[in-house]
Parts: sequence; C-alpha cells; structure tokens
Amino acid sequence: MVATAATASLFPITSPQPESGANNSGKHGCGMGSVDVRGIKKKSGSSGLQVKTNAQAPTKVNGTRMGVMDGLKTDDNSSSAAPRTFINQLPDWSMLLAAITTIFLAAEKQWMMLDWKTKRPDMLVDLDPFGLGRIVEDGFVFRQNFSIRSYEIGADRTASVETLMNHLQETALNHVKKAGILGDGFGSTPEMCKKNLFWVVTKMQVLVDRYPTWGDVVQVDTWVAASGKNGMRRDWLIRDCKTGEILTRASSNWVMMNKVTRRLSKIPDEVRAEIEQYFVDTPPVVDEDNRKLPKLDENNADHVRSGLTPKWSDLDVNQHVNNVKYVGWILESAPMPVMENYELSSITLEYRRECMKDSVLQSLTSLLGKCHGEMADLNHVDCQHLLRLEGGGEIVKGRTKWRPKYANSIRSINHLSTESG
Repeated sequence: MVATAATASLFPITSPQPESGANNSGKHGCGMGSVDVRGIKKKSGSSGLQVKTNAQAPTKVNGTRMGVMDGLKTDDNSSSAAPRTFINQLPDWSMLLAAITTIFLAAEKQWMMLDWKTKRPDMLVDLDPFGLGRIVEDGFVFRQNFSIRSYEIGADRTASVETLMNHLQETALNHVKKAGILGDGFGSTPEMCKKNLFWVVTKMQVLVDRYPTWGDVVQVDTWVAASGKNGMRRDWLIRDCKTGEILTRASSNWVMMNKVTRRLSKIPDEVRAEIEQYFVDTPPVVDEDNRKLPKLDENNADHVRSGLTPKWSDLDVNQHVNNVKYVGWILESAPMPVMENYELSSITLEYRRECMKDSVLQSLTSLLGKCHGEMADLNHVDCQHLLRLEGGGEIVKGRTKWRPKYANSIRSINHLSTESG
C-alpha cells in the first residue's frame, strides 16, 4: 500500500467517468486507443481506466465546438503525452537563473560606468559635486565649487571679473551659514542682528592670473582673520578644479555699520565671541596696495560717464547697492581701446560711502603714465577710477591694471614674423 500511495502521488489516476450517452461516432481513432471530444483517452486492452491528459473545456471556432485535440496531426509511432506530475510542474530553474544573471550583469555594468565617470580627469572629482560647500582645514576654511555658466561669460568667451567677485561674495555668505552663525541679515551673526549691525567692505583687492571659461569648474576657498581692533579681513583663492592651478587671489577688509544710524560701529564683545573662533593667523594672500591715488575730477579725467542710476535689482537686503555692482559702473568709463585689446589683471577698490537706490552717479577714468593722452606702454595699462555722486560725494576710488589679451599677442607675434620674413 505504501508503494501504491507513492505511485499515486507521482502518477495521479482519475476515477472512471460515466459515459455521457454519446455514440461512438464522435470518437477519433488514435493508434492503440481513441480520444473523444472531451480529451479523454482510452487505452485498448485496459481495464477501463481512463487517464486525463490536460483536459480543457471545448472551445468554439467560428461557432463550432472543437476538442483540444481536433485539428492536430497525430503520428501512429509517437508515444502518448507524459502525465502531469509534481516534478514536471516545477518552474524552469534555468530561465530563472538566466534572469537573475542578467540583472546582476546589468547592475555591475551600471556601477562600472558610474565609477569610470568619477575618475575621468575632465569631471569634477571633488567631494562637493553639487557646489553646496563645506568646511575644511580643521574648520577654518570654507570651500565651494562653481561651474561657469554661459550667461557668466563675456565677449572674450571668459568669465567676467564681476562673475568672479560674485563667487567671492557667495562663498563669504555661505561660510557664515555653514559655520552656523548666520542670523537673518546679509551675512550678519545673531548678535549682530540684535544690535542692528551688518558688515560693509572698505577695501577689496583682486588679482586675476587667468580667467576661466564656459564649462570650467572652479574651486573657491575662503577664510577670515582679524584686521586691527574693529575690523575683519577675508581672503579667497580660486583654483581650476581639474588642474589645481590658482586662477585668482583676493583680499578684503570689512567693518561694521549700524543699520539705523548708518554709522560705523565697533565690534561688540558678544559679536567678537561669535566670530573670533574662526579667525586664522595668516598674512593676506595679496600684498596690500597702499599707493595713494592722485585726485581725480572732471578736469583731469580722460573719460566721464554720467547719469548712472541703480535699479531695484542692484540693491541687496540691506537696501544699498551691492558692492559688486560698483565694478561694472567703474568700467563704464574705461576707454574702449583698453577694453577691446586688454584684459583686467588686477583691481583695487576703496569704498568710501554706500550708494542708495535714489543716487545718481558719475564714473570717471584716467590713464596713468600716459604720454600726450595716449598709452605710454603697450605691454600694460594702468588706470585710475572714481565713482561719485553727481553732487560730488565719493563712492568708490579704484585702480586697475590691464595686460594684452592672449589672442592679440599671438596676432602681433605672427605679424612681426611675417615682416621679418
């Protein structure tokens, strides 16, 4: 009985079915047995047992009922279909294994592509891929990456000096934010906000060795140091992310101003306690330019641009003109031959007073070391600048230094070579 039960579990045998009363004319011969329209096969010479072979309900074709075996060509020499068992009902493990292998191979390929992309020399390999910035160098330096956008380049296909200075300003603010001491003002700490204080820049020096171009990724590092008793110095380094080359160095001095009285203020002890833990004891990255500029007015200026007025978009959250905007206004009066044939290599700005939204300004420029009103040295050009109110109050005094553009230098060399040949 045990053998019978085991056999029955592997080869299930159905119980005899009662005859439906249909005549034998509906049966088709098939070798040793016959198959009726219900798909039940009878073996000749058997004891009347019937084996069910995947019986299905009759289907209709063009309105006529057909058995599952109708229309199929049979071979007298072919063996009967194998019965359904526990073994042959198991899933096809080879197909499942092939599917799993395909998934793992696809995942491995995708991982290898991602790993390869991060190792390409022209891709950003810094740990700050989204340019959000982070604190480095034991908490004293803030680092942020910027990709040069198409709208940040000028006619020379390089980033403008205003673009670079905007990056300097952005990193300065994000440094305060990342350090956790940003209040609700424009770079002000919580204690500064309580006392209605905010930072104003008094001097800025920027030296540009090379301008990045569209698609370049630059890395900006910034840190702060004490400047006298009531001031702060902030320095920057801009590098090419791909090569590590230093592109720009900048240094600035800042003091505090009262938002209500618009007067300069000493640094309160509460504010000093917030910021002095981030001060570093290092010299500035740019040697300070203390050369005194000669007086500049309409009488000795070579170029004057009047009627400059700030737009609403030029104001910052402290309701005065953003200091980067001053650079654009200063260059409004720069000689066009200088702008076309030279690029700005350094700029020094001394901020005298803030500019408000209703101010009307004049931009004045004079060539330094000129000879009879012309540039004396074609290898470099020095200019003196003044941005003032039309009423006479000085806003910003400045000095710029210019070097020949690289493309023009190549053309000059080719021209000389042609003449010598």
